[in-house]
Amino acid sequence: MQFETDTAVDRAMDLFWRQGYAGTTPQELASELGIGKGSLYNTFESKHALFMRALRRYSERRLEYLTDLFSAPGPIRPRLKGAMTVLAGVGEHQRGCVMVNAAAELGTADDDVNRLADDLFTQIEAVFRQAIAQGRESGEFSMDRDAATAASQLLASVVGLSVLVKAGGPSGKFGAVVDGIVDGL
Repeated sequence: MQFETDTAVDRAMDLFWRQGYAGTTPQELASELGIGKGSLYNTFESKHALFMRALRRYSERRLEYLTDLFSAPGPIRPRLKGAMTVLAGVGEHQRGCVMVNAAAELGTADDDVNRLADDLFTQIEAVFRQAIAQGRESGEFSMDRDAATAASQLLASVVGLSVLVKAGGPSGKFGAVVDGIVDGL
């Protein structure tokens, strides 16, 4: 049952990512998961509980991706560019980042979503800070900029790019923006 539940959470995450929280009905979730509404509620308690579980899954996957990316050997600069591109969804799809979307959609109306978003963004910023520090030690990045400030700027850029990707802008332009941001380090 665990594998099936994980698959269901993944499918629900994809639906929420495409349609947003408010735009996704419990019936659509049940149909997407191939279960009845009663089973949906028996398994996940509520639409909101499933949404939170999907957001936690998304966060775990993003952090695993970053851990794997930055634990690999090699120059930091191309890995930072790759991380920013993937996190914002540049060139992959026009859905942006599910966590940015959730925070923008629900704003201050949902403290649980805001806590998850803040936690993920804080952890991403910490990964960026560490990567920048490594890049400074290796001579890839200038010592002129504070690593913490630069990491905050990278995070803000990812969030902004995510919104622009969702709005349907040209991905080629966004790739150039990522290049410029990281090359400025």
